[in-house]
Amino acid sequence: MKKFFVFFLPLLFLFSFTKSKHPYHVGSVEVNYNSKSKSFEITGRFFLDDLENALSKKYGKSLHFNDAKYKNQLDEAIKNYSLDYFKLKNNNQFLKVNYIGYEEDSESVNIYLESEKTECPKKVEAAVSFLYNLFDDQINLVHIIVNGNRKSEKLTYPNRYVFQQF
Repeated sequence: MKKFFVFFLPLLFLFSFTKSKHPYHVGSVEVNYNSKSKSFEITGRFFLDDLENALSKKYGKSLHFNDAKYKNQLDEAIKNYSLDYFKLKNNNQFLKVNYIGYEEDSESVNIYLESEKTECPKKVEAAVSFLYNLFDDQINLVHIIVNGNRKSEKLTYPNRYVFQQF
């Protein structure tokens, strides 16, 4: 038992000072066409600490989730950040994407966006570069869903473009 502590205690001590809380930098973006509203509903999911650091780096000020006094600043920052790092085209036409809001829990943040109304997609293109301003090993999993048909792709920095035909 003593050997166990002699070996693992220094490792525990070293890893307690690592910069990141998780070893992977990954997020997901779901782009779902809603045939009733004739718009795309977009949900981005990211680690809370990663998004917090990316926003702070981009806007040069400290922003903190899980703190009510930053709610309005975070809302504005996430809106601007999302519109800078996410673009959407349907059938070769750029779509206006509107920021709806965000939700947070202790470890992740969900960002909600919605496109303007558009015809049923045949070709969907997206430029997704969330957290690329912070990590050069960022992975974004992009899921595009049209009429229940789901197509997914993994984007690894610096690749930011995905297109799917339906």
